[in-house]
Amino acid sequence: MAAASDIPPPPDVGADRAMIRMEAVHKWYGEFHALKNIDLGVDRGERIVICGPSGSGKSTLIRCLNRLEEHQQGRIVIDGIELTSDLKNVDAVRREIGMVFQHFNLFPHLTALENLTLAPVWVRKMPRAQADELGMRLLERVRIPEQADKYPGQLSGGQQQRVAIARSLCMNPKIMLFDEPTSALDPEMIKEVLDVMISLAEEGMTMIRVTPLHGQRRDHRSRRTRGLLHRPEVRPHAALLEPDPGALASDGRSRRCSRLDLPSWSLPDPAWRFPRRPSRRSR
Repeated sequence: MAAASDIPPPPDVGADRAMIRMEAVHKWYGEFHALKNIDLGVDRGERIVICGPSGSGKSTLIRCLNRLEEHQQGRIVIDGIELTSDLKNVDAVRREIGMVFQHFNLFPHLTALENLTLAPVWVRKMPRAQADELGMRLLERVRIPEQADKYPGQLSGGQQQRVAIARSLCMNPKIMLFDEPTSALDPEMIKEVLDVMISLAEEGMTMIRVTPLHGQRRDHRSRRTRGLLHRPEVRPHAALLEPDPGALASDGRSRRCSRLDLPSWSLPDPAWRFPRRPSRRSR
């Protein structure tokens, strides 16, 4: 496993390298304004994390990227294709995006290998033997080839999530979206999934990961995962944040922020940490 410092830096910023662009995106559920004037750009090969409390619109944001949720205002462009009501554009975008869900979403009546081969056979019209060979290669890539003939109910949570990652990779996507991929796992299983995500990062995959604030804090404390992402994005409520200058402590690490409804905020220091909580003795 490569050290965090060995992970390649983010690509040069440029319009020709833009893989994802969100411009003034709004999303409503009835009268509830879930996404408000979101601007976000992700370059080819870049990895970012979107963190925030439950209900702040993190999952809604990434679900809009593959049209699982429809935005009502603004523009979303994926690798040069704009997401509109045109079903041909939607299908073209979905073929380029793999998504890993919080609760795996595996078909319980299919084996691990059958879960992987379903989309290549039915969507890409791949011959069954070729799909089986591809599925086994990907199970080896996520280090569970011996589980190919088991059903999801016979696998641990970490193994099911690795099957879900392998299933997303079966379509050879250009972008991977991770919707809180470790939040439903026991602590000892989280390492299994993070190892796979780190290997994808090392290969240059464009990645967006959604995580709650406490999960981001834990990951930033880990030396193994510190270099997985190029920049975090923070989402409180329905808006992104910028630092509140009046709230910064002498060390510049205060997390008190002012609400911002316009562009996203990128952390300037990749080695940034959440401040430690005061110990009980110091209270």
